Amino acid sequence: MAGEGRPAGPEARGALAHSLCGSLASAVDAAGPGPVLVASYRPGPDEAELPDPLRRSAFTYDNALAAIALQACGDLPRARRIGDALLHALGHDRTFGDGRIRNAYRAGPVAEGPALLPGWWDARQNLWAEDGYQDGTATGNVAWAALALLNLDTDAPGAGYRAGARRLLGWITAHAADGRAPQGFSGGRDGFDPAQTALAWKSTEHNLDVHAVAAWLHRLDGRPEDARTAATARGFLDAVFESGAGAFRLGTTPEGRLQPLDRVALDTQLWPLIGVAQPPASWQRSIAYAEAHLAASGGFDFNEDRDGLWVEGTAQAALTDRALGRTQDADRLLGTIARQVSPSGFLFATDVPRLTTGIRIGPASTQDDFFYFRRPHLGATAWGILAATGRNPFTGRTLE
Repeated sequence: MAGEGRPAGPEARGALAHSLCGSLASAVDAAGPGPVLVASYRPGPDEAELPDPLRRSAFTYDNALAAIALQACGDLPRARRIGDALLHALGHDRTFGDGRIRNAYRAGPVAEGPALLPGWWDARQNLWAEDGYQDGTATGNVAWAALALLNLDTDAPGAGYRAGARRLLGWITAHAADGRAPQGFSGGRDGFDPAQTALAWKSTEHNLDVHAVAAWLHRLDGRPEDARTAATARGFLDAVFESGAGAFRLGTTPEGRLQPLDRVALDTQLWPLIGVAQPPASWQRSIAYAEAHLAASGGFDFNEDRDGLWVEGTAQAALTDRALGRTQDADRLLGTIARQVSPSGFLFATDVPRLTTGIRIGPASTQDDFFYFRRPHLGATAWGILAATGRNPFTGRTLE
């Protein structure tokens, strides 16, 4: 088994959740009054401060997870502060009015007017600099913002969250639908305003996210268009599951070819098992595939090179194990996670100085350049809470 650490157990799960919930609540309060977005990273053990591109960056995915995690903590007021900030960003883009949300925003309180994007003063070039990925709109991040709003809608109906989620799904169906086989939803947009680049590849993870949002909205409203969207994304998942290996491919290349199985990712093996209602029994083989190919350091790596522990993904595996009734495996993984709490109270992103993923950030990248570093990470902390509390972010339900 991947989890080699001491099992967490019910009391330890509760203690871990309590500790992480308190740290997350403090981070929201420290971000400022009213609707806020929380910075995704804090400096690592050997850093005085973060690099300029990350210093004020609040990634949408991390904040969506944080809102869901705060609900799992029983802290609806703080969860809504983040949800309200996401709603503001959705309705107040500085350039576009088409229902998109950016990959990142400036951390802190959300003021009136256009939502601020991250950036920094580049003294060498004597200009204000921004990051093309952060300014872009990834389909999966749009879906995660929608999932956060749908989770909030369960506890605060009538607050506009469901309407926001529907608008976000509308952007996806209008701008990311891709009829090339296997039919599904492409990657979104990358780059600077106003002429952004359309991303032609399709991601298994993104399509799972889209399926979860569309299926949730269909459960709520019964609209046939939501059922069609959910079915399209689900069909993509069926197409990228390799039955021989028992594993999910990453998705497709920009040219439309299926990604090879020598490049895989952990979350792709896990999320379909908790994001699709009644998934085929054969899909559960992806857990064994992950244990055989991605296990590392008492938990899991992001990819197959096993160069360190991916804390966020290990929490995802713990939640998936709990959903499948593999409680002892989940508790072993939670024991590993509990040893990755930083002095700040957040979970570290990894246990090594730099964790590789085998992924390129954007179309301009000439080599794999997406890394995790040993820094306290909002996203990892949120997933740790979800695993410890048993909250499924794709359905809004808590495991028994």
